[in-house]
Amino acid sequence: MEKQICQSCGMPLTDENIIATKKDGTLNHEYCLYCYQNGNFTDPNITMQEMVDLCVCYMTTEKDGFDESIVRKMMTDLLPTLNRWK
Repeated sequence: MEKQICQSCGMPLTDENIIATKKDGTLNHEYCLYCYQNGNFTDPNITMQEMVDLCVCYMTTEKDGFDESIVRKMMTDLLPTLNRWK
């Protein structure tokens, strides 16, 4: 079984606490709650490049410690394959 990831930012959906919700409050397993809540994107006008920049910012913090150039390449390759950006 393929690992489920948010179809907007690529975050692994490993915990039900980070799963998005539909308008009726049920879970939407396609997105994380940071990208999608209550049936709407949390930032409907964000561009793919802005999402790359945002993900790079979060993933290269001292806590996560990933290399910026590697993360930027990974996100630039990944995002166009996700449903939100296709």
